[in-house]
Amino acid sequence: MDRRTRSYLKGRFGDYYRRNPPTLPPAAERREWGHIPFTEGSGTTMVRHQSVLDLGSVGDFLERERPRHVYFSAGRYDDPGAGTMAAKGWEESDLVFDLDADHLPDVNPAEDDYAEMLAACKEELFDLLDILEADFAFDDLTVVFSGGRGYHVHVRDADIRELDSERRSEVTEYVRGAGVEEDTYIRTVSQDGVNRRVLVTDGGWGRRIHRRVLDFVDELEEMDDERARERLESFDGIGSGRAGKIIETVRGRRDAIEAGELELGGTGMRRLVKILAAETIDAESAHIDEPVTTDTNRLIRLPGSLHGGTGLRVERIERDELASFRPLRDAVPDTFRGQEVRIEADTPFESPVGGETFRVPEGVSSVPEHVAVFALARGDARKAPE
Repeated sequence: MDRRTRSYLKGRFGDYYRRNPPTLPPAAERREWGHIPFTEGSGTTMVRHQSVLDLGSVGDFLERERPRHVYFSAGRYDDPGAGTMAAKGWEESDLVFDLDADHLPDVNPAEDDYAEMLAACKEELFDLLDILEADFAFDDLTVVFSGGRGYHVHVRDADIRELDSERRSEVTEYVRGAGVEEDTYIRTVSQDGVNRRVLVTDGGWGRRIHRRVLDFVDELEEMDDERARERLESFDGIGSGRAGKIIETVRGRRDAIEAGELELGGTGMRRLVKILAAETIDAESAHIDEPVTTDTNRLIRLPGSLHGGTGLRVERIERDELASFRPLRDAVPDTFRGQEVRIEADTPFESPVGGETFRVPEGVSSVPEHVAVFALARGDARKAPE
C-alpha cells in the first residue's frame, strides 16, 4: 500500500470512528485489547497486551489512532494489560466460533466470487446456530459479520465460560461432526431378556439422524415400489433383497421407525441408517475454525470496528434479522457513501459492494467512495490525486 492510499484510508477510518463510537463487550475492563495500525510496506504489526486502562476511552483511542484492525480478547483476566499471558491471570473466556469462507469444503476461492463465498458461509452459519441453540441450548449468543470472509458467534452463557481448552475441543468436535460413531446415535436396550439396537431419538446427532430417516421414509412412501427400489439401490451396499425388505418395513411399520427401532427388515434398515447418518453429519455439521474456539486467549474483531482489508464494518446482527442480512450492502458504513473518489487501477475489476456490481476500468477513474475504500483496502487499486 503506497503512502497516498494509506494516508487516505487512515483519515477516512478516523472520520468513521468520530461518528461511530463502539459498543464495548461485557467486562471490557477485564479483557486484553489489540490492534494493527496502518504501517508502511506490506507487513503488519500487531500491538497487543493492552487494557482499557492503557487505551483510555476506546472510542477516543480509535478516533486518535485510526487503526487498520481492532481486536479484544475472548478471555477475561485479573490483569489484562500484563506483558505475558502467564502474568495476566486467566479467569474465564467467551466461547467463540469462527466461520471463514476460505475453509469451507464447497468453496473454491480461485473460482467463486466474493459474494458467492459469503453466501455459502452464511448457510454454514445457520447450521452452526442450529447446533448451538438446539443441541447445546445456549442462550447468550452474539452473531457478527467479520467484515471479511465470514462470521463470528460469541457464546457468553455463564456455565461455559470456565471451560478449558480440552473441553472446548470436545465442543468443536461435536459441532464439526468429528468422531460421530455408531454408538453415538445407536444404543442397545434390553427388554424381556432380549437385546435390541435402537436409534437415539431424543437429542444430539441421534435426533438429527432420526429426523433425516423419517424424511427419507416420507420420500419413499410417496413412491411406487419400483421407484422406491431404484432409490434404495442407488446407495452402496443396498441391493435388491435389502431394498425389498426396507420397502416392506416402510409400508407396514412406520410407527416402529418413529420409535427408533432398527431390528426391522433385516440388515437393510441398519445399512440405510448408517448411510443417512453420514449424509446428516455432512449436511448439518459446521466447518468452524477449530483453533479459534479452543484458544481461551484468542483475540477477535470488535463489532462496530472496520475491517482493514475491506473497509466494511464488523457488523453485529440480530438473530431475527440474519436471514435478510446482506453483508456487501448492510456492512457498508454510511461514512463512505454520498461522494466520489478518484482511484487508479492497473487492470479492470468488478466491485460487489453497495448492493450492486460496479465495474472499474483500467487507469484513473472516479468511483463511489464505498467502492473506492473496498478496492483500496483490498489492494485492487491505489488512491489517485484529486
